[in-house]
Amino acid sequence: MLLIANGLLFALQQFPPYYLEYFFSLWPIGAMRGQFYPWQILSYGFLHGSVAHLVFNMLMLWMFGREIEILMGARRFLTYYLTCVAGAGLVQLVVAYLQHGEYNTVGASGGVFGILLAFGMAFPNRMVLLLFPPIPMKAKYLVILAGLFELYLGVSGRSPGVANFAHLGGMLFGYLLIRHWQRPGRPR
Repeated sequence: MLLIANGLLFALQQFPPYYLEYFFSLWPIGAMRGQFYPWQILSYGFLHGSVAHLVFNMLMLWMFGREIEILMGARRFLTYYLTCVAGAGLVQLVVAYLQHGEYNTVGASGGVFGILLAFGMAFPNRMVLLLFPPIPMKAKYLVILAGLFELYLGVSGRSPGVANFAHLGGMLFGYLLIRHWQRPGRPR
């Protein structure tokens, strides 16, 4: 369902006058070029900047998300995914505020990074094969490397136009929700 929703909204994004991006991408609070609306905390996660952006995110969602959805169940998986998207959006708002950003943010990457974290926590020793370069490694190491790489890119500024801290925010909020669900005495 998430794959279809992302695909359909990306198709609708292609039609002028681009109202979807203006009203549903995540704009920094107080931005001059666009206006922040509360629903953007979730809606930005269903829009994408290019076909490659969409394809990569949906491939990762499919590769790692299907097993996590089976493990968690559909309702809990959707709650988890949307929490990661919202958490990534909140982190992005803070970063944009600190950087006096005027740019909008789109993409499911925060949710996808949260799913990657859940996969690494659920199946830490499962071997996965990276696409670029094709290197096999355990899922737990993939998660650690992905997090460190995003942190490096965010701090160094070597990937302008990419919301690296939002990716980390998706992982952080995913981790916090998993830990919350794992607390003793919590209903399963």
